[in-house]
Amino acid sequence: MRIALASDHAGFALKREIAGWLESQGHSTEDFGAPGTDPADLSDHVYPAALAVATGRADRGVFVDGVGYGSALIANRIRGVTAVVCQDPFCGRLAREHTDSNVLCLGGKIIGSAIALEVVRVWMTTEFLDEPKYRARVAKVEQISQRHLVALEDLDLGLS
Repeated sequence: MRIALASDHAGFALKREIAGWLESQGHSTEDFGAPGTDPADLSDHVYPAALAVATGRADRGVFVDGVGYGSALIANRIRGVTAVVCQDPFCGRLAREHTDSNVLCLGGKIIGSAIALEVVRVWMTTEFLDEPKYRARVAKVEQISQRHLVALEDLDLGLS
C-alpha cells in the first residue's frame, strides 16, 4: 500500500519509526513533513497528506502530532478522508472494522513507540467488517460528508 505520512515537530520522531516499520512490511511511504523537530504548524503537513489520501495518491495515511486530535481535526475536513485517533490496539482494530477509516492519527506525547507501532500494525492489517450494519453506518457518515463537505473536484487545488 501507499501510505501518506505527516507530523508536526512533536510527532516527528515517532513518524520516522512508523515509516521504517511500514517500509519493512513492504509498504511505500510519502512523507509530507514536518522535516524535523523545529516548531512546525501541523496543518502545513497534514493538509497535503490528507489530500493525497482523498485523491487516491495514497491508499491510507498515518499522521502523528502531540496528542493525535489536531491531525484528525484537520484531516476530517477533507471529503474522502475518515481519520481516527487511536491510543491502543483495540481502538485501532475497531476503527478499521467498524468505520473503514483510511487515516490513523496518533499522539507522540501520549503513547510510546512500542504501543504506537502495535496500533499501526493492527490498524494496517485489520479489514473492514463488510456487514450490513457497518455498511449502513459508514453510508450515513458519507451522506453527512456529501451534504456538508465540498468535493475536491469542485475546488481548484492546482493538483492537475
